[in-house]
Amino acid sequence: MNQPLDGLKVNHSVPSATLAINERSKKLISQGHQVVQFGFGQSPFPVPLEVVLSLQAHADRKEYLPVQGLEELRNAVSKAYKKQQGILFNPEGIIIGPGSKELIFLIQMACSTGLLLPAPSWVSYAPQAQLCGKSVCWINTEEQHHWTLTAKDLAHACKVNPDHRLLILNSPSNPTGSAIPKTAMSELAEVARANKLIVISDEIYGALEFNHQQATFAAWYPEGTIVTGGLSKWCGAGGWRLGTAAFPEELYSILQSVKGMASETFTAVSAPIQYAAVTAYNESPDIQAFLKNSRVILKEIMEYVHRELQACGISMPLASGGFYLFPNFKHYEKSLANIGIASNVALCESILQEAGVALLPGVDFGRPKNELTARLAFVDFNGRLALNWLNQHQAESNWRNELLEACCPKVVNGVERLTTWIKKL
Repeated sequence: MNQPLDGLKVNHSVPSATLAINERSKKLISQGHQVVQFGFGQSPFPVPLEVVLSLQAHADRKEYLPVQGLEELRNAVSKAYKKQQGILFNPEGIIIGPGSKELIFLIQMACSTGLLLPAPSWVSYAPQAQLCGKSVCWINTEEQHHWTLTAKDLAHACKVNPDHRLLILNSPSNPTGSAIPKTAMSELAEVARANKLIVISDEIYGALEFNHQQATFAAWYPEGTIVTGGLSKWCGAGGWRLGTAAFPEELYSILQSVKGMASETFTAVSAPIQYAAVTAYNESPDIQAFLKNSRVILKEIMEYVHRELQACGISMPLASGGFYLFPNFKHYEKSLANIGIASNVALCESILQEAGVALLPGVDFGRPKNELTARLAFVDFNGRLALNWLNQHQAESNWRNELLEACCPKVVNGVERLTTWIKKL
C-alpha cells in the first residue's frame, strides 16, 4: 500500500536544544529524579505587577491590531531606545512580533544572503538560516577574547565568503554572558560598513547588562543595523511572546518584506499583550527599580557560580549581563577521556545522569563537539522571593553573604553537585 508521504519531500527539523532540555528536565523531575535546571534560559523573575495589571485591564481588547504593531507601543519602544541609548528609531521603522525569535527568522527569510555567525551563538540562529535555505559561515571566537567576535576574524570571513552579508551579533551573549567591548564594536562596524553587511543586533539581554552600560551596535553602524529585543528576558515575560525589531530608514525595504510575511503568517501580536507592553516600555520608577534589583541579583549569583567553578579548574570569562556562563572543562580533558568522555555531548549527558545537573553542550551553540564547553543558565531560583528579600535586606552590610542561602538554594546545590562530580574524576 502506498504511504501518504510517498514522493513527497519533507523538510526535517529537530526541536530547539533549549526547549528540549527544558522538557527533558521536567520529565525527569516528574519521575522523581532531582534535577537542577541549568539548561533552559528562562527569566526567574515575575512580570512587574503594574504590567500584569495593565494586561488585566486590557483583557477585553479583541480586535486585530495593525500588522506592524500598535502605534502607541511603537512610540513607547522608540522613546525607550532614545532614553536608554540615545538612538532615535522612527516608530514607522519598528515592528512588533510574537517574540524577537520570530522577527529574526522573518528578517533572515527576507534577506537573500548567507549568514555570518560567531561561534558560539544562540541555538536558533543557524537552524533558522537552514530553514530559510541559507548557508551558515561560522566564525571562530576564542575564550581569551571572552568568546566575542574580533574585527580581524570578521574581515577574514567576509573575504572568504563574499556572498554572506547578513551578520547576527548578540550582546550580552547567549550562551556566554559576554558583552562586546565598545572599542571592538567600533572596529567591527568599520568592517561591516566596508563589506556592506546587514547586521541584526540581538539586544534581548541588553537591559540586564550588570553595570547598566549597554552599548548598541547601531551607535556605530546605524545605517546597516536592525536592533531586536522584547519582553522575555528583562521583563520576565517569555511566555507572553512579544518582540520588537527596529530598522533604520536605509533598510525599510527589509521591513516591508517582513511586514508582508507577518501579514501572511502571524497577522498581529495579541492585542492585550501589546497594550500591556506599552506600560512595560514606559518604564515607571517601579519598573526601573525592578530592573536595577534584577541586575544586582543576577550579578551576585553569576559571581558566586564563576568563583566556585573556577576554584576547581573550570575556566570561563565573567559574564557582563544576562544569566549565562560558558564553562570550559578542558583542564579535565585527560581525566574525562579516561572514563570515556571525549565530547561536550557526552560530558553534559554524564553530568545530568550522575550529578543531576542539566547543562547544554557547546556543540548546540556552534562549538566543536570535541571541545569540552557547555552553557550554564543560573536561573533555577525563585525570582519573586529574591526581589522581595533584597528590598528588605539590601541596607544590611552582609546581605551579599546571605542572599544565595536565603533565595537560591537550588543554584547553590547545583554548583555543589557539579563541583563534587568534577572533583571525583
